[in-house]
Amino acid sequence: MSTTTTVKEVVKESLLGSKEPSSNLSASHRASFIHNAKKDEQTGELYMGPEEFVEAIAPPTEDYHKISRDQYGLLFRVADRKGSGKVTIGDWAAFENLLMKPDAEYEIAFRLFDVERTGSVKYEDFRRLYERNKGPDSIPFDWDCEWAKLYIGGKSKRHPLTYSEFSQMLRGLQGERIRQAFQLFDTDRDGYIEPEDFARIIRETAKHKLSDHLLDNLTTLCNISTGSRISYANVRAFQNMIMEMDLVELIIRQACKRSADGKITRTEFLNEAAKVVRFSLVTPMEADILFHFASLDEPSGRLGLMDFAKVLDASWRHRGTGEAEEGQAVAKAKSATKTFLLSAVESGYNFMLGSAAGAFGAFMVYPIDLVKTRMQNQRGADPGQRLYKNSVDCFKKVIANEGFRGLYSGVVPQLVGVAPEKAIKLTVNDLVRGFFTDKKTGKIDLKHEILAGGSAGACQVVFTNPLEIVKIRLQVQGEVAKATEGAQKRSAMWIIKNLGLAGLYKGASACLLRDVPFSAIYFPTYSHLKKDLFGESKTKKLGILQLLTAGAIAGMPAAYLTTPCDVIKTRLQVEARKGDTSYTGLRHAATTIMKEEGFRAFFKGGPARILRSSPQFGFTLAAYEVLQSVLPFPGKSKPEQVHTGVADVVDTIREKDVASPHARSRNALKIILDLDENFGRVKLPDQQAWKTVPRILGGGN
Repeated sequence: MSTTTTVKEVVKESLLGSKEPSSNLSASHRASFIHNAKKDEQTGELYMGPEEFVEAIAPPTEDYHKISRDQYGLLFRVADRKGSGKVTIGDWAAFENLLMKPDAEYEIAFRLFDVERTGSVKYEDFRRLYERNKGPDSIPFDWDCEWAKLYIGGKSKRHPLTYSEFSQMLRGLQGERIRQAFQLFDTDRDGYIEPEDFARIIRETAKHKLSDHLLDNLTTLCNISTGSRISYANVRAFQNMIMEMDLVELIIRQACKRSADGKITRTEFLNEAAKVVRFSLVTPMEADILFHFASLDEPSGRLGLMDFAKVLDASWRHRGTGEAEEGQAVAKAKSATKTFLLSAVESGYNFMLGSAAGAFGAFMVYPIDLVKTRMQNQRGADPGQRLYKNSVDCFKKVIANEGFRGLYSGVVPQLVGVAPEKAIKLTVNDLVRGFFTDKKTGKIDLKHEILAGGSAGACQVVFTNPLEIVKIRLQVQGEVAKATEGAQKRSAMWIIKNLGLAGLYKGASACLLRDVPFSAIYFPTYSHLKKDLFGESKTKKLGILQLLTAGAIAGMPAAYLTTPCDVIKTRLQVEARKGDTSYTGLRHAATTIMKEEGFRAFFKGGPARILRSSPQFGFTLAAYEVLQSVLPFPGKSKPEQVHTGVADVVDTIREKDVASPHARSRNALKIILDLDENFGRVKLPDQQAWKTVPRILGGGN
């Protein structure tokens, strides 16, 4: 029906009323009927035929990769209460009302087989429909078996089934089909069948309930034992698992939320199952089967929700085959340039966040850095030649001689330079770690962590060395002015012009010698402290105080162990005063300091360096992670969330969409398809046609 006609009918019905009895249809369901219905030429009444009915309950936009869309035509007969081949608005209202019942799925199946509309299902009608719809090559089912007799009686004493009896029979039917099929293929009567036979049994009896991942790998079930064939116990355990998918999902989710990394082992699953269900309903073999199929792509024995989703979610598709593969290939080709540009922009964004975090960290500890520099620049072994006794004495004298502002001498170029320096360090470390991190497990080897940190330290020297030499010369100006009358203070720009490009990289080798090992020690230590000491995981996000503490602790060994390199770098970069030793290079500086001042001179300013570097990197890393959390890159996908509470776990289990006719109809079809996967593929005759079908074909004559 066209949109114009639909509008006219709605207006007409609103103005003149309808001849149909009150249907209590909601506005959306009424609109759905009017949109799909057509008008009877003789009576002018709106109705839906089989095709229009399928359009209404099975929209083309839904997913039909497990149940064919034409199979929804089975339900037309349930909605056609009068058997007239037409569904009126009254019929539609009754069908919609039926779908809203809590047991709608079973009642729909019952009404399909209740041919005479008497409130009971006769064996003859049930068998006729079954024979009419089963596939020509389907595995045969013996309706005269002992199991069937328990429900419908023997050949001479068949009795009709009430709704409750019929529903209970359907509940156990799949298990009996599997049992009979197993006996059919167990030709040796040794209790084993071939994997290919098992795959056929499951595809014919439960294909509509299983994911592509399971269906593609059914034959691998033989690998859970040492043999190459599949036992009946294996088959029954598999069936139990798929029958209790919702319960299994609940157990998995609760176990995962207790795990530090959001992943569980088979033992953890069984322990959780014992807490959730009574009498330990999950057997060891059922757990083996679950973990076998979930770990086919990740055989680590420790699995997360994404691994189990391939088993538990029937809508999960195999991402590497068919249309999905073609669609992904096209999408990948179209978005290659876009992805590259987006990655570049995201790197730039992280660079900006790293700059802000680096400037913040540097400003917070700058006074300590100034004290460290002045302590390292003291030369001579004679205590009388030293301006400062220790770091505390240096701090006091700076304030006394230069005031509080003296503690921030040279802070501006430090902030300007430290922003790109820290940004490069953080960005390069993230990039290299990301490259070597296993995308599935999220793990990275220690050697690659060290490589990532070292690479970050090496790259930062491009900015670090010019920054350091300018900063150091500004920091020692105060003590030069104190010691030398008439000494003129220089600006950062004067120092840069005076040094030139080559001079700005004086001592670069020492800078590399310091920064590479520093970062190689710092970043892996920081990462492991967060994970191993504070327990950071997908289920636990660290607070600012924990991030600060991890960063500060990681900075201690990194700062102190690299102090000798920092002392040499400072001596090379500072402008020597009259009477002070001048150094020509890295080796000359090291040997001269050792000769004139002794080994302890290499650790001058070590405590101050710890007090500076440790909190600085703590502030920097904490600020960087907080900024990434508070100001994420626009459009970036959120990391997988692992729910941490029982209420969250229960809420995440997908509930039935009771408001959707398609969803409830699909669930009803899943029950009907337990009889045979081909149900509904053959067009069913109408009510009267049943009686004209020859008895030999299952008809009434």
